[in-house]
Amino acid sequence: MSFLSRFFGRNDKKEDTTATTLIANPNKSSNLISLQIVFKGNISIDEAQLEQVLRKLDPSMKQAFCQRDPQIDTFFGLAGWGKHVIQMVGFEVPFPEEHLEVCVAPSHYPAEQKEQIRHHDSHLLLLYAGYDDNVQEQYIALTMVAAALAQFNALAVLNEHTHTSLPIAVVSEIVSAGSMDMLRHGLQLTMLFCGFVKYKVDGVNGVWMRTYGAETFSLPNFAVLAHGHDEGQKYSDIFNNVLNYLLESGAEMVAGHTMESADGIIMRLREPKADEYFLDGPDTVLVVEITDE
Repeated sequence: MSFLSRFFGRNDKKEDTTATTLIANPNKSSNLISLQIVFKGNISIDEAQLEQVLRKLDPSMKQAFCQRDPQIDTFFGLAGWGKHVIQMVGFEVPFPEEHLEVCVAPSHYPAEQKEQIRHHDSHLLLLYAGYDDNVQEQYIALTMVAAALAQFNALAVLNEHTHTSLPIAVVSEIVSAGSMDMLRHGLQLTMLFCGFVKYKVDGVNGVWMRTYGAETFSLPNFAVLAHGHDEGQKYSDIFNNVLNYLLESGAEMVAGHTMESADGIIMRLREPKADEYFLDGPDTVLVVEITDE
């Protein structure tokens, strides 16, 4: 089976494969979960070295493999272990500026690091093309590959769909501290797998804050009109805790429900009003209102 056939999940029965051969899932939808990696300088990844780095990240990855098509000049490959297969597609040009800003501007790390990331030179797409249907596990697999790329001049991990990003050093540190379990239980959803964005709306007193990307987990996104930017951490924590609860419990929240935060704040959920057009989608967005009841 040719590398391109394996990359795109085409089943060529005329050619034998082995247990070490990575093959993308032919039944995956076209809307693959993805992370984007930006680099300083050109992409210079040795697949054998990347394979060794991956195998050291977690006990479950001791049989990880990295394979690429040597006939394609830029990096074009697959990484995988167990149920997971990750497509990797490199581009020797910067990530498009308007898409980069969506990820970098609202993220919560120093301005100096943001400027370094804005001045990157090349980028790599990581797309989940494996066989695990759990969205969180798909994101974790992508993040493990992203962490391994820290050794190849990567600067940051972007999630364009969720409007967020993290410096590669932060991702690498999280993985080093506890590997996959740290990503499952120690990484706030709103740091990378979902996003948390603050923005001013003309004519509105206060600051709107909302999540992005929760719909990927079949969960609603949440929004709130806060008094000011200083309430960002409070609502980020509240939304993260609620999303984690919904993800772990399988419970549902809809407009009309109320919820209580850990510090006793009672909140009622409603649908966005007609003049709150800026909260449109994707999918369900629930607005949080503080209530005394």
